[in-house]
Amino acid sequence: MKKVFYAGFGSLLVTSALNVNAAQQQQKNTKKPNIVFFLVDDFGYSGLSKTGSDFHETPNIDALFENGVYFNNGYSACTVCSPSRAAILTGRYPARLNLTDWIAGQKRPYAKLSVPNWNMKMEHERITLPEALKENGYSTAFIGKWHLMPIEQPELVDQHYPTDHGFDINIGGREWGQPKGRGKYFYPWDMPNVKGGKKGDYLTDRLTDYAVDYIDKHKSDANPFMLYFSYYTVHTPIQAKPEYVRKYKAKLAANPKKYQHRRPEYAAMVQSLDESVGRVVQELKDAGVYDNTIIVFTADNGPYWHEYAGGLRGLKGTSFEGGTREPFVIAGPGIKKGVVESTPAIGMDFYPTLLDLAGIKLKKSEHIDGVSLKPLLLANNDHKPTAIKKRSLYWHYPHYHRTLPYGAVRNGDWRLVEYFEDGKVMLFNLKNDPFETLDYSKAYPEKTVEMLKELQEWRKSVKAQLPTENPNFDKKRQFKKYYGIRKKK
Repeated sequence: MKKVFYAGFGSLLVTSALNVNAAQQQQKNTKKPNIVFFLVDDFGYSGLSKTGSDFHETPNIDALFENGVYFNNGYSACTVCSPSRAAILTGRYPARLNLTDWIAGQKRPYAKLSVPNWNMKMEHERITLPEALKENGYSTAFIGKWHLMPIEQPELVDQHYPTDHGFDINIGGREWGQPKGRGKYFYPWDMPNVKGGKKGDYLTDRLTDYAVDYIDKHKSDANPFMLYFSYYTVHTPIQAKPEYVRKYKAKLAANPKKYQHRRPEYAAMVQSLDESVGRVVQELKDAGVYDNTIIVFTADNGPYWHEYAGGLRGLKGTSFEGGTREPFVIAGPGIKKGVVESTPAIGMDFYPTLLDLAGIKLKKSEHIDGVSLKPLLLANNDHKPTAIKKRSLYWHYPHYHRTLPYGAVRNGDWRLVEYFEDGKVMLFNLKNDPFETLDYSKAYPEKTVEMLKELQEWRKSVKAQLPTENPNFDKKRQFKKYYGIRKKK
């Protein structure tokens, strides 16, 4: 009887396990996909070993490229951070939002042009990506850098935390564009809801602890989740774990003439970033939700140093490709693996793409400047790349930074830049000259006029703000920079 009993009991356990597994599989098949969005700060086109760095070590991020689609013509929406971040979350061009510079911007009171009175916040009537997901059953979490708070309007600051724009929780997000706590990238943190730790603990690691914990807590939920991991790294100050810095100093010393990238502290920060991505992906696997999770990896603007732009002209805050060309990867269920896609894509595309992949329709009342990249992503579909209509991409930066105020348009292989101070125009052909060393504007005057007209008409269509003549222009003091809160008149 015991044998029969145990055999029957065993069969019941097997049957029960099969039923549980079947139920879990059915839930996995019907549940909308989870979303993990990795957004890196000030990260250049060639900051990864996969995209050209001969010094950095990024095996975990490289693995995302092998498991998804890499857009090698992927762009941020702006050459600086706050506008790019708002574009991702709203699906709108910064020019349409009138949120066109980092908050609170750089002041040039004696420059030739006065910058417009631009918007330093996302308006609440616009439905953000996390809000659209929440309306469809998602739980949402924000971790890291926010930098979308109207600090020059202190009475409104408390209305513009991540939790005021669709996120259920906020870990570390406030008005900062970089860590400004007592320890900067090390403990003590002095950040919203970032608790615990001891001397020597590293910020990227601590934020990753929260990301891993969030996934663990929500792995069994009936509804999906969105984890928006917005890193402070690799923004200045350049601070890394001492043991990693020693490692890269030794690596450089062993082959002093071998490497193009030669900054041990920066390479050490990148290694911590890569380990963070690896930990999050591993937790997705351990939690049993990896196969039903869309993963995005990108950055907000170009690098702080030119050598990390992959040979492209310019860097963060400039009008050239190096200021906006970014790593741009999307991986997940049903998405092609290890594919390089050359169709140009831009930060606003994430909003409609993620909703499309999740089976969520855009509201007709929402004007979205991005397009869904889904036809270019899915491994098994009847769509062809022509399903994405050929379109132009635009940039609008009526501010001073490492550049003069400018506008730009990319149409096919052509890219035109217009400077607002003097109307100077430069025309580049990215196919023949990807590093923008040759100005074709005089050689192709008809193309120049055509693209300039297109750019100007686009600005009118989105009601882009333009700088105006500055009555206080002072030629001797025009390049003097001022930071901080603008005094009220």
